[in-house]
Amino acid sequence: MHSSTALFSPFSLSSTPQTLSRAFSHAPKPKQLRMEPLRAAPSQSNKEAKLWGGRFEESVTEAVESFTESISFDKLLSKYDIMGSKAHAQMLAHQRLISVKEKDEIVKGLEDIERRIASGEFQWRTDREDVHMNIEAALIDMIGEPAKKLHTARSRNDQVLTDFRLWCRDAIDGIIGSMKRLQLSMVTLALKNEGLIVPGYTHLQRAQPVLLQHLLLAYVEQIDRDIGRLVDCRARMNFCPLGACALAGTGLPIDRFMTSETLGFTAPLRNSIDAVSDRDFVMEFLSANAITAVHLSRLGEEWVLWASEEFGFITPSDSVSTGSSIMPQKKNPDPMELVRGKSARVIGDLVTLLTLCKGLPHAYNRDLQEDKEPVFDSVKTILGMLEVSAEFALNITFNQDRIQKALPAGHLDATTLADYLVNKGVPFRTSHDIVGRAVALCTSKNCQLLDLSLDELRSINPVFDERVYEYLGVENAINKFSSYGSTGSACVASQLDYWTKKLEIK
Repeated sequence: MHSSTALFSPFSLSSTPQTLSRAFSHAPKPKQLRMEPLRAAPSQSNKEAKLWGGRFEESVTEAVESFTESISFDKLLSKYDIMGSKAHAQMLAHQRLISVKEKDEIVKGLEDIERRIASGEFQWRTDREDVHMNIEAALIDMIGEPAKKLHTARSRNDQVLTDFRLWCRDAIDGIIGSMKRLQLSMVTLALKNEGLIVPGYTHLQRAQPVLLQHLLLAYVEQIDRDIGRLVDCRARMNFCPLGACALAGTGLPIDRFMTSETLGFTAPLRNSIDAVSDRDFVMEFLSANAITAVHLSRLGEEWVLWASEEFGFITPSDSVSTGSSIMPQKKNPDPMELVRGKSARVIGDLVTLLTLCKGLPHAYNRDLQEDKEPVFDSVKTILGMLEVSAEFALNITFNQDRIQKALPAGHLDATTLADYLVNKGVPFRTSHDIVGRAVALCTSKNCQLLDLSLDELRSINPVFDERVYEYLGVENAINKFSSYGSTGSACVASQLDYWTKKLEIK
């Protein structure tokens, strides 16, 4: 993360659920339904003039003001708005569009406002509409005329996108930190369960034996791809819209490269129309979050199933379980059920953004005010899902006796038996048929492949010899896997070694 943004990130890698909760403490509260008749707004003389109000003769009505405000949620961007304004003021002074003295007054005033926001003293006003107008109007109240020069060669259109890109950039860094903590939890869980064999499933039917470590590392791989998507998204996001103004740029001699560099962006966006209308970076971000949510939901589903009496493969500790208000015996894996459930919110946030943007002409449209809340919700939700999944992973026990008793069912070694026949020169399709008939014989005898005598196997096909028993049974089956990435003991040990080194686990 660029050093210029570090002080402003609520998403540091050391964030706790409490600090994350504080970071989102300004989330909007549902508004009460008002049934009384609408009243006309007070006369212009009784209301503060809008900073954009020069050509207007009337104030907006209370209903319009309430409906169009965004300060109830976009004040989350306040630190980034101040950061962008300070960089803009420094550039204006460098380009001699304002004096150094005016720049110093503006920066000092902004820093004072920042302190007041941090301490809770700052008064957010709905009649000032949004975070940008609240801060600018407060600055004008504080220092007067110099503050009126801050918006030179800047529109709220490019201003809000600068703030939003900075916020999303830090949000991505925070999410990646949480993903790495989940990876660490999953690898730690794998290290605690060396050699444990579990049934592998396809179609939710018994398929082949796999090492539990192999299965856990599959989720680690998924999360690693999720990290890669966010890294790619961050790189594409990291371009600066500031100076694009409303849509056409400006005739004033600004230096967009200076503000871009000050704010840690790669470069200014090339096209000013694209700069103020683009929401690709938001849709890509929420798409990456939605894919992560699906991965976590699948993990949640698996562990909820495995915690059931029907499976009984895992026992969550009391610290990550809940009870029933009516059934005293219940112990529910509620955190992972909610991980599964909250994935719907994250997917819904993406659909909201896609639907919001699908019919908009270039360049900026007020519809785009609605892009913030789905992003704030997606980030808050995915951070919570990652946090509780990591916590759950560190507080479950695998029931080895129950798993061991479950392994014989399902003829998990059937494919390994087919491999034995292939090694003896039998074509795979013929091998498949032979093993299928052996399974049918086991079904009629209510036994396992390992229980069939050599004579019974030879009655199906004379190709069998004594070495066949080296391939039967789940332990032998596991030992026969040798392809790269497979569930064989040596292969999984290699995968585990890779992850312990990458995550720096001692």
